[in-house]
Amino acid sequence: QVQLVESGGGLVLPGGSLRLSCASSGPAFSNYAMAWFRQAPGKEREFVAASIWSGRNTYYAESAKGRFTMSRDNDKNTVYLQMNSLKPEDTAVYYCASKPAYTHYDDHNLYDYWGQGTQVTVSS
Repeated sequence: QVQLVESGGGLVLPGGSLRLSCASSGPAFSNYAMAWFRQAPGKEREFVAASIWSGRNTYYAESAKGRFTMSRDNDKNTVYLQMNSLKPEDTAVYYCASKPAYTHYDDHNLYDYWGQGTQVTVSS
């Protein structure tokens, strides 16, 4: 059984930065695809970024490219999401997710394990 625990959310001004963390328990962390999704009120959960092949490949949603950076530390079983130049439309609950397969990394329906979510609010 894999447990994921996110941290690092909060309230930030537009243009500001936040760093989210997701710590994973369970075996073979480096073999799991890890991803970040987000869900705003009244909207569907959407893909933000994914790290596969032990971190050798990282993919981003168009909305995240150039502003967000996902990294992973396989020794600490932890992934991070550095978010810069935040906009009000980035406001959402951010979820960490994992699965043992690498395909369809942007489909939230195919992830096996989820964290509890962390709120990110971008507002002046």
